[in-house]
Amino acid sequence: MMRSRFDEELLMLNKELIEMGALCEDAIELVAKALETNDADIYKVVRPISVEIDHKERDIESRCMKLLLQQQPVARDLRQISAALKMITDMERIGDQAEDIAEIIGYLKGENLNSSVPVQEMARAAIKIVTESIDAYVNKDIVLAEAILKEDDIIDEYFMESKRRLIKMVAENPATGEYALDLLMITKYFERIGDHATNIAEWVIFSVTGEHEDA
Repeated sequence: MMRSRFDEELLMLNKELIEMGALCEDAIELVAKALETNDADIYKVVRPISVEIDHKERDIESRCMKLLLQQQPVARDLRQISAALKMITDMERIGDQAEDIAEIIGYLKGENLNSSVPVQEMARAAIKIVTESIDAYVNKDIVLAEAILKEDDIIDEYFMESKRRLIKMVAENPATGEYALDLLMITKYFERIGDHATNIAEWVIFSVTGEHEDA
């Protein structure tokens, strides 16, 4: 009976993680669309989602602690709960970074930036990698998790390409310095989102195998 109850709680934990991941995806998709349409007011939409992500983090953390304290989890359960606690930290940061991007879009005041750096490509890659990292956790899919570790390299390459283009832009026209810095920050936040999705994938592997790169 106790085990049955524990399994139900683990299912609820998975459900909340999926919901938190979906909120992260929503936030990234919104800023990606805002970059495409030059929507300077996107912060007002993304900010409440970021707040909801923060609430989800606290709720999931509380659920995990109750599972650890009230039940007697076996090693496999401990790995799953530990991984969930690590993952929600990365998801919360993804929400923060989507919010940061939304704030910078407001500073750009509708300037067209799509021809300057590959932000749309970065945004699409970030959405994909975040979605896959949550799917990998829910399905305990190590193959997908390992593929994510390689996909992050694509986002890193976009970031390096963006940096090269922006350096060239400022060298040719120093007056674009402030604009270039804003764009650099946006691409840096997307690069960090990729890093957090990679962290999630690494914790997925740990939850199944008990092995982690930093261990």
